[in-house]
Amino acid sequence: MKYFLRYFFRGLLFVAPASITIYSLYSIFMWVDTLFPHLPIPGLGLVIVLGGTTILGYLGSAWLTRPILQFFDTILEKLPFVRLIYSSIKDLTSAFVGEKKKFDKPVLVQLSQDSNLKRLGFLTQDDLTELGIGEESVAVYVPHSYNFSGNLYVVEKKFVTLLETDGADIMKFIVSGGVINLEE
Repeated sequence: MKYFLRYFFRGLLFVAPASITIYSLYSIFMWVDTLFPHLPIPGLGLVIVLGGTTILGYLGSAWLTRPILQFFDTILEKLPFVRLIYSSIKDLTSAFVGEKKKFDKPVLVQLSQDSNLKRLGFLTQDDLTELGIGEESVAVYVPHSYNFSGNLYVVEKKFVTLLETDGADIMKFIVSGGVINLEE
């Protein structure tokens, strides 16, 4: 029984990540196809969404259509309840992709002067004078492992050490709970 369990769990290590990934991709694929229920070819919905998004990205960067898209952006930014949802999603999206990436400055934060306890995070703002906090503090976002949440800390600059490594690697390391091998 001991050998059976050992080999079963070893097999689970091989099967679970691939199965969950394939199932997740299949579910997304099928969900996108339900957006266009009368298409004759399965997967055509995904092609339409990917192509449409790419075309919008191209048009959004073209000088001729940029004023039109900025007009709609301004309208969405001014609508009371819509503004909250739209600006939050827009800021979160631009933090990961685009020209204004926010998670590109990984840092090591000492949480207290009396302790050697440290956390990995990302420097998101290095000037908090608009908040009335002062120039001696910075904003550091610390994501949680295996979760889409985190904490924002306001920390004195002397407790923050900028790391000379790729932000994407640090994000993977944090989100995985420190179990991935960074050399991969």
